[in-house]
Amino acid sequence: MAILGTRGVPAAHGGFETLAERLALELVARGWRVEVYCQVREPAPPTVWRGILLIPVAVRGDGAVSTIVFDLKCTLRAAFRPALPLVLGYNTAAFSLLYRLTAKRSVMNMDGIEWKRDRWSKPAKAWFWLNERLGSLFSTHLVADHPEIAKHLARRTSAARITTIAYGADPVLEAPTEPLAKFGLRPRDFGLLIARVVPENLVLQIVRAWSEVRPGLPLLVLGKLAESDPYHRAVRAAGGPDVIFAGAIYEAERVAAFRFHARFHIHGHTVGGTNPSLVEALGAGSPILAHDNPFNRWVAGPQALYFGDETELRRGILGLVRAGPRRLEVMGEASRRRHAEAFTWRDIFDAYERALRRQLAPRRERREARPAVRREHGRA
Repeated sequence: MAILGTRGVPAAHGGFETLAERLALELVARGWRVEVYCQVREPAPPTVWRGILLIPVAVRGDGAVSTIVFDLKCTLRAAFRPALPLVLGYNTAAFSLLYRLTAKRSVMNMDGIEWKRDRWSKPAKAWFWLNERLGSLFSTHLVADHPEIAKHLARRTSAARITTIAYGADPVLEAPTEPLAKFGLRPRDFGLLIARVVPENLVLQIVRAWSEVRPGLPLLVLGKLAESDPYHRAVRAAGGPDVIFAGAIYEAERVAAFRFHARFHIHGHTVGGTNPSLVEALGAGSPILAHDNPFNRWVAGPQALYFGDETELRRGILGLVRAGPRRLEVMGEASRRRHAEAFTWRDIFDAYERALRRQLAPRRERREARPAVRREHGRA
């Protein structure tokens, strides 16, 4: 099996890279031969890392064009190697035509509905829109990380070609308090927002609402802010004295400590499927205040609080700031239950292994297995 579509492993760039690393390591432990394509700047020979064959693909630069070139090079190689390709993301799904032309089966994780995100220009949205459709057409089988994504994809292809597999997270049962000290925070005495700072994640609205209600405890915001970005400047300008902009923090242990010790987690994502940050908050037993949409409601469950506009957001912030320990405990327990029933890594790995094995099976066996593949994981 080959993993494409990420910058490679070891993971250093976010959710898909983490999935690639965790899945590859688990499949190797289960006896699979796994190769992962890795973006590098200079040509280098393949290496083995923890049993995974790393195939370096040299590309200059880090921008969008470099990513497209990298994906094309990876696809050209994978199309003529024996391993079954698992492509994470559809941003360059047009290249999957090569798999069809070489009569090669492939699996593609279709991620979220990228072309609906506000941060992209019209040409970029058109590119994503086109590739979403080409991914559905050219890939042999599709993975949707959320039931709503599966429904969306089923409008253009057979539901039998789609398997729903969510994203996983480890449970966080304890965490040190040292990471809090740098920001003067105390356990259960701060709110937490972890998000890419883009309009569709409602970072500006959340920061503004917190600053307006002045709840008397800090909001820790984790996310990269660039002075050159007008939206980022607006977010900073909206922050009152209780808002702490910590920037991007990638150390998993530190981030887990913030999640574990936060009074509650605010999730403003409005577009996409199963968001890794929300799943990780559930695994840490954090009470959730999330934007009200079908994606977040399915992930966080009925015990979370939801907001539709800034008035409801302000009300939700004040409600959780003033909530007694028992209410927060009940919400935290509900988060852990939701994580345990739908988002453990072991269940995610099992579902991926079943989906991959079906694509490696003879055609007759795949046909017989079709009724069982519509939803492998992620039951509500």
